[in-house]
Amino acid sequence: MPVSIEPRKRPRQARAAATVEAILEATAHILEREGLGALNTNNIAVRAGVSVGSLYQYFPTKQAILTEIIRRKRRRLVDGIERALRAVDGATLADGVDGLIAATIEHQIAWPRLARTLEAAEAFLPLERETEALKQSLAAHIGGFLAEHGIADVEVATQDLIALVRGMIDAAGLAGETDRAFLARRIGRAARGYLMRSQADTV
Repeated sequence: MPVSIEPRKRPRQARAAATVEAILEATAHILEREGLGALNTNNIAVRAGVSVGSLYQYFPTKQAILTEIIRRKRRRLVDGIERALRAVDGATLADGVDGLIAATIEHQIAWPRLARTLEAAEAFLPLERETEALKQSLAAHIGGFLAEHGIADVEVATQDLIALVRGMIDAAGLAGETDRAFLARRIGRAARGYLMRSQADTV
């Protein structure tokens, strides 16, 4: 039987919503501090301060909790990218890139081990369609912006930009860096240098 990754129900009252948030926050803390190996529903319930029965009212499995965290994290990323692009509408390529970098840092760096652990969890969760939809959404948003600024081979440039930004943020987070402004400047230099060369290639 496939493992269920869908919640049993959604909270409708404030108290129920608080219970679900406590479960999700406890799960995130376990993943950040101890990793996937320490994750089980009993441990989550204890950390959340709820009974296992209360946990099972909303989530049938730990995989369902993981999936909810992944989905929320992905929504926040897409929302952040969309806000950043709206804010830099009509701006220069450099300003737009800086806005995208800032949005991604905000999303990614606070919980570096959690981000890595969730990426590992995606490999054994049946989220292939959702993952592909996320990639297409990010490519459409970022690729559209790059195309407006005359970047050559937009598909490849978008892939490279995402990999560059994400890789540098992940490395900084795991190294314990906390100076987001300094990190943003470094990523900005690398990203702008790459994109300006791509822009020049179209001339």
